[in-house]
Amino acid sequence: MESTTIFVIGIGALVIAATAYSVYVSFGAPSAELSDPFEDHED
Repeated sequence: MESTTIFVIGIGALVIAATAYSVYVSFGAPSAELSDPFEDHED
């Protein structure tokens, strides 16, 4: 394979991994520790 192809696949893998981690933190088990600032300051 050419080095450009390997580079593009690597960048794509990093983007997919970052997206998957973001979704996991937002909706997975760690989301229970997140607070909603709008609920904290309701009138």
